[in-house]
Amino acid sequence: MNTFFLIIGIVLVIAAIADFIWTTLWVDGGAGPLTDRLSSALWAFMRKWSRDHPKILSLAGPIILSATLLMWIFLLWAGWTLVFSGNESAIVNSTDSTPATWVERLYYAGYLIFTLGNGDYAPTTGVWQIATVIATGTGMMFITLGVTYLLSVLGAVTLKRAFAESVLSIGSSAEEIVTDSWDGNDFHNVNLLLSSFSSQLSTITSQHSAYPILHYYYAEKHQESVPVAVIVLDEALTVFRFGIPEEHRPNGLLIKEMRRTTQSYLETMDISAGTLPPPPDLVKLHAAGLPTVSAGEFSDALGQLAERRKQLTGLAHASAVEAPWK
Repeated sequence: MNTFFLIIGIVLVIAAIADFIWTTLWVDGGAGPLTDRLSSALWAFMRKWSRDHPKILSLAGPIILSATLLMWIFLLWAGWTLVFSGNESAIVNSTDSTPATWVERLYYAGYLIFTLGNGDYAPTTGVWQIATVIATGTGMMFITLGVTYLLSVLGAVTLKRAFAESVLSIGSSAEEIVTDSWDGNDFHNVNLLLSSFSSQLSTITSQHSAYPILHYYYAEKHQESVPVAVIVLDEALTVFRFGIPEEHRPNGLLIKEMRRTTQSYLETMDISAGTLPPPPDLVKLHAAGLPTVSAGEFSDALGQLAERRKQLTGLAHASAVEAPWK
């Protein structure tokens, strides 16, 4: 018996199963250690190689997802091949009972985890028969959970882009959203939208926490970028809350809920603070006939929000998107 091959094989199989279950089933755990390192490395490589070119970065999500699935397949396949190589007579030819070669053991492990059901080779003793059953079980688990995970990620990507389009269709800047929300008397028309946006972004935040690979699904089109939408929306909320007199503001509870949802999204993205962005143009809003607070009052409020607003530039940098105030 070759104990070295057996131990290495068991380690690889356990690593694959643990990382797979961690990533696909543990909602609060984020990505598994191997998946997280692979995803981060590929994203950093693609950003450096593409120089943040939108067309190339739009391929990052599919490439990283495919690489993750291939990593799990490789670990399972290599692990079971080494396990069945732990004993020379573990796997034999079904026809003449001669011990399988390395290539034949590789073939045997492959058709087990892909559940092909071929009978060209067979295990000998009870231990290897049980190992064969377990190997088939890991393959079935991978196929079932892998497809479910894939569909969940793609569904979440669709929701992300629908949310971004909804927000940015109202306005591509905070000033535009605020201006278009004014009905001549107040901003109550935006209340229903804030409630809807808060619900959608809360769902997106939960999905980002459960499926961190969503961080790397880059939208080539500016109008489909969630980071851009979040930045624009959060800056609009800043204007609504601190730049508009209280009697004209949208519903205060909805603004508070939306701000908390946005903050949760920023925390989930785990970003570093960037530089302080330029302030929203309150003078432009006032010139358009909207009621605003004094410039000094608004400036004081922005000073207290400096760290939060720096997170917005950090989000733009981490997501490789052009900040909407440029």
